[in-house]
Amino acid sequence: MIEPIQKHSVLLADIDQSLPLHSQVDIWWLGQSGYAIKTASTLFYVDLYLSEHLTRKYEKTDKPHIRMTESPLLGSEIHNATWVLSSHKHSDHLDPETIPALFQASPSAKLILPAAVVEHAVRLGVDESRLVPSSGDETLDLNGFRLSTIPCAHPTFEYDSAHGYPFLGFVIEVDGLCLYHSGDTLLYDGLAERLQKFQPDIIFLPINGTDARRDTLKVPPNMNAADAVQLASRLKPRLVIPHHYDMFTFNTANVDDFVSLAQAAHLPYNVLNTGERFRFVK
Repeated sequence: MIEPIQKHSVLLADIDQSLPLHSQVDIWWLGQSGYAIKTASTLFYVDLYLSEHLTRKYEKTDKPHIRMTESPLLGSEIHNATWVLSSHKHSDHLDPETIPALFQASPSAKLILPAAVVEHAVRLGVDESRLVPSSGDETLDLNGFRLSTIPCAHPTFEYDSAHGYPFLGFVIEVDGLCLYHSGDTLLYDGLAERLQKFQPDIIFLPINGTDARRDTLKVPPNMNAADAVQLASRLKPRLVIPHHYDMFTFNTANVDDFVSLAQAAHLPYNVLNTGERFRFVK
């Protein structure tokens, strides 16, 4: 099992004590698609999966979720959350164990999520007054930052006129920076055009893709490394950060494949270690 560089109280202290300036951002990868992202004014937690929920759930099935990376935090330890973002309902992005515990530990936290997932979050125990829903394809102005929600194909849009898009990515504009976190999505026609107007500085993209076995198991597909590089080559960000690998043995990818393709395309990238602070300076 991969051990985080920092974990638990040491990691939380590092998050609390970091002091990025304007146009700087500190990033900690927390595994899978999960991050703590801290700018000069705001701390975001995104797509947290910090429990063993899926390992227990699928232990005796044909797709056991065998963990590859030790969780660097527990939801109950996160006392400093103000903004939590969950891109969709799947438990490795909206964890039924992490989220309720976090919201007990962080009494001021708000959860930004697809409107289609509000009832699910309430059933998990999060008070509806602490939810900030989005139907997708819209921009929210929130306490010093702007957040735009980008529809995702996972693998289809599943758009509903009452609730909008159930799978979202997030564009965060804050403190002189623009960040795009993809959530889970395929590379679809129109995604690059949606994002080009924002000119994101950093893009966080999945690379786990799919294969015949996962298709048979009905595991929703994602971009693979080639897709991520193709999208990044169109957007030309200052940095690409890959995610959605090294969590479960049956649904991962070799990050070295992404590195080789990114280098061939002359893309700026960084492969993060879980629990390690990385600072980007624009």
